[in-house]
Amino acid sequence: MPAAQGIVRGVARLFDAMGLVSLPEVPLANGRRLDLLALGEGGALWAVEIKTSVADFRSDRKWPDYLEFCERLYFAVPPGFPQEILPFDQGLIVADAYDARILRETADRKLSAARRKALTLRFARLAARRLLQSQSG
Repeated sequence: MPAAQGIVRGVARLFDAMGLVSLPEVPLANGRRLDLLALGEGGALWAVEIKTSVADFRSDRKWPDYLEFCERLYFAVPPGFPQEILPFDQGLIVADAYDARILRETADRKLSAARRKALTLRFARLAARRLLQSQSG
C-alpha cells in the first residue's frame, strides 16, 4: 500500500472512532483537491493534507488554499516525519495504515452558511456517486 493511501486509511479509522465520516480526494470549488474531508455529526468540516516526506511538503505550497473550505486543517504525516517543519498553527496527525493520533489541535474557523451548505452537499453527492459506482462495478 502506498504511504499516502496508508495514512488516509489510518486517519479515516481515527475519524470514524471519533464519530466523523470522511472521503478522500474531494475536489473543491477553487480547483484544488483535498486529500481527505471529514464531516461530523453536527456538520463540522475538517480537512486533512497528507505529507509523506519533507520533499513533498516543501514542493507543495497550496495548503493555504484549503483554509476557506474547512473549520480545521490538519497535516497528517507518517511516524518519523520531522514535525517541526509543519505550520504550528494547523493541526497535526501522525498516522500509518492501521492507526492515527492527533498530536496537535487547531482552532476552529467559521465557515459562512452558504459555504457550509455547498461543501456538505458536495460531500453527500460525492459519497453517493462513489457508492453507486462501487455497486455497479
